[in-house]
Amino acid sequence: MKSMKSFLLLVTASVFTMSAFAQTKSDIVDVASGSPAHTTLVAALKAADLVETLKGAGPFTVFAPTNEAFDKLPKGTVETLLKPENKSKLAGILTYHVVAGNLDAAAVTEAIRKGKGKVELTTVAGVKLTATIVDGKVILKDEKGGKATVTATDLKASNGVIHVIDNVLMPK
Repeated sequence: MKSMKSFLLLVTASVFTMSAFAQTKSDIVDVASGSPAHTTLVAALKAADLVETLKGAGPFTVFAPTNEAFDKLPKGTVETLLKPENKSKLAGILTYHVVAGNLDAAAVTEAIRKGKGKVELTTVAGVKLTATIVDGKVILKDEKGGKATVTATDLKASNGVIHVIDNVLMPK
């Protein structure tokens, strides 16, 4: 019985180690592609020709909207944005969710603390997101006043980190 428990412990530890190793060897796009909650985001990255960029060296911090976040947009918005003629608009929206650098949750919360309750993050689109903490959760505010809550943090990738958010952020 003792050897069976040891064996199960070893197998469990091996599975967790392999999962962690596989995740850190995967880039931002691979990690997002492995999430059933991010199929719309991955389709949008493909339509905007951003896959190769986010497979690049980075590092990148991606605030990744879920499928449910995209579903909150007005009816037909996603379908319209995915059309080839809207590629540059879609790319602008998606790059509004990416910050250069590897900002894990601790770095974001520390920056908010140092900023006396808020920090402005410059996205790769060249515009700002404002991050604050409300009721213990990081809230991102876009230029239009829209807000997204970070619902999961620190999904590590070989070229950065992903934080999951519950709304799509929109530039002006």
